[in-house]
Amino acid sequence: MGSWVGVAVGDRAPDFTLKNTDMEEVSLSSLRGKNVVILFFPLAFTNVCTEEMCGVSADTQACGELDAEVIGISVDSPFSLQAWAQKEGISIPLLSDFNKEVSEAYGSLYKDLLGFRGVAKHSAFVVDKEGVVRFASVSEDAKVVPDFDAIKECLQSVY
Repeated sequence: MGSWVGVAVGDRAPDFTLKNTDMEEVSLSSLRGKNVVILFFPLAFTNVCTEEMCGVSADTQACGELDAEVIGISVDSPFSLQAWAQKEGISIPLLSDFNKEVSEAYGSLYKDLLGFRGVAKHSAFVVDKEGVVRFASVSEDAKVVPDFDAIKECLQSVY
């Protein structure tokens, strides 16, 4: 078994600045003072990712009650993320990691998925108000999404 490369519980979350669907820059450090749920997902317009992000969008009130900001990150361009969000009614902020640097820093990048190199893995990280990772889950199976009950449990404990 190889050594883990990525972010683990207790680590300081690597800061990042990515473009959202309006081409505005969003950084993790700008969200300091709130708990942040970071959801990496493989590709917009795919069935599993659409179901996941639509479900999360429908349930953002629960995270809001726990003082948490939820953001989705993929390697798609901001333009495709915008079209997907509009088509599917996805309301959480979506950020483009087109250069794949953030996904890689978090240990959430497939070397090869269906012949595509550098696609984000379904992953979830809860970062507390001080910037420390309190929950980390990285799936090796593109069809397996994070355990959202475990994420909510974590948020309740850091609330």
